[in-house]
Amino acid sequence: MNRRLRRLPTTCLVLILGLASSLAHAVAWFPFGPDGGSARAFAADPKDHLHLYLGAANGWIYQTHDGGKSWTRLARVGKRDDLVIDDILVDASDPNHLVVGAWASTDLNHPDGGIFISHDAGASWAAQPEMHGQSVRSLTDAPSDPKILIAGTLMGVFRSEDGGDHWKRISPEGSAEIHEVESLAVNPVDPKVIYAGTWHLPWKTTDGGEHWSIMKQGVIEDSDVFSIIVDPKQPNVVYLSACSGIYKSLDGGEKFSGGVGVNKGQGIPSTARRTRVLMQDPNNPNTVFAGTTEGLYRTFDAGKYWMQTTSSKIIINDVYIDPSDSKHVLLATDRRGVLASEDGGDSFVASNAGFSVRQIMAFTGDANRAATVYVGVVNDKDAGGVFVSHTGALSWQHLNDGLDSHDVFALGQAPDGTILAGTERGIYRLKDDLWMRTGDAAAAVPSSSKLAMTPRVTAKRRAPAKPSARGQHTGAAHGKVVATMAQGSVYGFATVGDLVFAATSQGLLESASSGVKWKRASSTLPDGCEFVAAQQNTVAAASLVALAVSADGGKTWHIAALPKPQMQVSALAIDRRGAIWVGDRDGVYSSLDKGATWQPLDDPYIRKVNSIYFDAGADRILVTTGEPSTKLFSVGVATGHISDVDTGWNLRFVRPVGNYLIGATLFDGIVVQPRMVDSAEATKQ
Repeated sequence: MNRRLRRLPTTCLVLILGLASSLAHAVAWFPFGPDGGSARAFAADPKDHLHLYLGAANGWIYQTHDGGKSWTRLARVGKRDDLVIDDILVDASDPNHLVVGAWASTDLNHPDGGIFISHDAGASWAAQPEMHGQSVRSLTDAPSDPKILIAGTLMGVFRSEDGGDHWKRISPEGSAEIHEVESLAVNPVDPKVIYAGTWHLPWKTTDGGEHWSIMKQGVIEDSDVFSIIVDPKQPNVVYLSACSGIYKSLDGGEKFSGGVGVNKGQGIPSTARRTRVLMQDPNNPNTVFAGTTEGLYRTFDAGKYWMQTTSSKIIINDVYIDPSDSKHVLLATDRRGVLASEDGGDSFVASNAGFSVRQIMAFTGDANRAATVYVGVVNDKDAGGVFVSHTGALSWQHLNDGLDSHDVFALGQAPDGTILAGTERGIYRLKDDLWMRTGDAAAAVPSSSKLAMTPRVTAKRRAPAKPSARGQHTGAAHGKVVATMAQGSVYGFATVGDLVFAATSQGLLESASSGVKWKRASSTLPDGCEFVAAQQNTVAAASLVALAVSADGGKTWHIAALPKPQMQVSALAIDRRGAIWVGDRDGVYSSLDKGATWQPLDDPYIRKVNSIYFDAGADRILVTTGEPSTKLFSVGVATGHISDVDTGWNLRFVRPVGNYLIGATLFDGIVVQPRMVDSAEATKQ
């Protein structure tokens, strides 16, 4: 790497050093966005309406002391990143006592989660042993007694009478009906009256769980009940939301009105099938908000008529209404993070400063602008795509126009300086802050290959995100398949001279026009290409199970044997000597003779390799590994010396930016190394 490109503006370096010194006691590396992502649940400090907690879909609890204008990470519940925090309770009698209900984003055949308790305002958490492994889908407390807590899980309904320290089941053991409890509400004056919404229908008990009755009069059969609220001043007024509509009862659930069609709630279209949350204005009981999978709706007349106040593209998980100022409303949303309103919900703006739940999959720096870097994200649709930083990863701007909500698996820079993005639907070029799809490659490729790849798993599966569609070969002509870039998934870029290569699901492509037009690099290469790397004239391309190498800049290729039989490649790099590095779940291997022989890296802790990168400026190989390791490994190219540092994060990859490193976490956005230069060097720059 050109040494000039490793220098950043002095202000960037000074800021990094200052933040490092202030945060060094908390984590080794510290987060820097991009802001946004999936926010799940709010909870308010009963003694300070500006102090709020926010649960995320990656196990993190955030907090704000300014009513949601800015957020800080507080703690990761359970020290794992697969817990969805959908419910947070703050003890009204002791604000330092918090209880969280969580479920793990795994399939229903292996439910997981639990109840977690904090006694220091969320700084540390302990799992409640009796609820260990329970997939907690709902959690509430009794308004008349904050020590009485009710939890709904996939197995049933549970109650605690001591603030969450102990629990017992109050729904019938082995009930064929009362399970998958998605929502709960407790009568404001009588804690024995409990409402439970399941994935089938709502239920009610008036004796603390001794007996249960189904509430089905007026409710469509097989209705998933997502939210239940009870009017605090009129306990017989009950609202519930289901996939079949919004319902209201005036007699404590004996019968409901509402539902599908026009009665779903006048003004709410039938397509808004899922109302995830109902929230009543504490100062105006006739004002109720409905957060749906197609935006926010609001009623001023207790549900007679509803009006939409946000875009239908917004998926809402929770609503917070400031009890001291009903004009101040916050939304927790999928992908867009927190949205804030100061006019009672008429309009909203993003309020995500400090909140970042992003799955970074791609990175590239700009060779012409030292502090400019780009990252690509997945599973965020039009709220994701690409983000750009002109401050060395310290702040970010959304750069998504033209990407059509695609996931971004790869980023690179063409020989003419153009930034390229690889998506699940082809390659895009950036021009004047607008992404444009490149021309299709109509290269005939074999219809089958012994080296065909296995599809890459691009991101760890977790709810609520959905996996992206995969590209596939389409069209047949005389026994051949035509590869069209409009259909293919793109996983990586590498540049050699005037050529740029793209690793795609339809093989290795090359472009001599800086990415405008593409063609198949060679018909002898694997149909599916997961990785590509280049240094000088050495180019390597790999599928999960095969490796091809060129020693002349891509003019000719040969198939090289992998280090061991049945190896599944997980990472690829080339260093300044032309040595090839590959990784898999068992370690890292290098070859100085273009794949003829291989040498394993002698370190027993380097396992589950997910990234290998040649840092030319420091003449080293950077290696990151999968969970549970949070270490970054460095291998000196000249010396072979191996060192490591604990970053404090599960990393997807690490890249140099100026004189420091940044890491892409699995689900927490970008983290920045505290320090790579001393204050004296920063001052000289």
